[in-house]
Amino acid sequence: MTGPITPSIPDRRMTPARTLVFAIAAGMAVGNLYWAQPLIEVIASSLGVSSSSAATLVTVTQVGYALGIFLIVPLGDILDRRRLIPLILTVSAATLLGAALAPSFAVLLATLGGVGLTTVGAQLLAPLASELAEPERRGRVVGAVASGSLIGILLSRTISGFVADLLGWRAIYVLAAVAALVLAAVLRAVIPPLAPRDPVPYPRLLGSVFTTVARHRAVLPTLAIGAASFSVFSMFWTSLTYLLTAPPFSFSVSEIGLFGLAGLAGAIAARRAGALHDRGWSVPATGIALALLGLSLAAAWAGSGSVVALIVVVIALDIAAQSILVLGQTRLFALPGSAHSRLNTAFVVSNFLGGALGSAIAGPLWSAGGWVAIMTASLAVTLAGLTVWALGRRRLADTGPELGSPGEGAVEAMTATG
Repeated sequence: MTGPITPSIPDRRMTPARTLVFAIAAGMAVGNLYWAQPLIEVIASSLGVSSSSAATLVTVTQVGYALGIFLIVPLGDILDRRRLIPLILTVSAATLLGAALAPSFAVLLATLGGVGLTTVGAQLLAPLASELAEPERRGRVVGAVASGSLIGILLSRTISGFVADLLGWRAIYVLAAVAALVLAAVLRAVIPPLAPRDPVPYPRLLGSVFTTVARHRAVLPTLAIGAASFSVFSMFWTSLTYLLTAPPFSFSVSEIGLFGLAGLAGAIAARRAGALHDRGWSVPATGIALALLGLSLAAAWAGSGSVVALIVVVIALDIAAQSILVLGQTRLFALPGSAHSRLNTAFVVSNFLGGALGSAIAGPLWSAGGWVAIMTASLAVTLAGLTVWALGRRRLADTGPELGSPGEGAVEAMTATG
């Protein structure tokens, strides 16, 4: 296969304008995963199901997203992303419209699974941004695009809450479908012409995701830490809806959505995490971010009765989660080879499987023990992530191939033949 794209003319560089467009597109695309999160109670009432059943909408969407990452994103290593990304966004628009028109909970569940499956544009854009960026700016560029994704996650809650209050919950999916079509057209114009890639049979391409993961010592601990962080992130935000809709708060969905603005401040601050990678501080910064995640959860446990305390927690928690994501993703994109879409596939699948698990257990944990049970489980997962970091610091810093695995050239040759 051909190597990473080397920017040689201004049109193929990650200019500030192109970086901004990529970040906005990533945020708008990934926001599709979270429209339902603050609307759980509203959808449950509208479709006549329990709150715990409605909470599975978030889980199914995330599982669909993980499948899309595994089945679709590896194609970014062999297909023309200038065509692939707009095509995927167009299909995503169709699934979003299906969700808006769903006549029953079962149909909504199925269509949101389709939304998750096709909401992968952001994860095709991230490795492309890394390839187009100059090496000394790679961390900052990836940080900007990843920040766009997290800002989209956070703003999606605020936007969906306000739209649901004004127009009903179905309206947000209509608006999202229109946005996806607009994005498809914009990205078709903004993504530069790219060098052709060598064709690889699809089954071999998917199988090479696993060989790519095994080839580098830094990958597995990076995946484990990312999964732990995103599990906690999803568990926290799903259960925060339960906390804020109950007394003494009794907030509306739009008021709950305002908490996304607090997280937005954290996401903006954490975009600097990419610069830490560029300076060679990726591994220690990851440990500090994990420690901040744990401290945020402890503060959330102690301050669950105070709006001010919860706002501070949201800011700190999102700084930590975003920093872990940016540092992990940039670390993988800095590894040698041309399989960055496949490395991103492994990273995001592990993250969102962790997120799906966090969302899935939030409901039962809340029913069993409320906020205390949620915080206990979240702290335990964070401690597991810290343990992986402490034991795997040398592996995280290793950018060479896995000992005993085939060399770079051998792996690429095996992938390209077949």
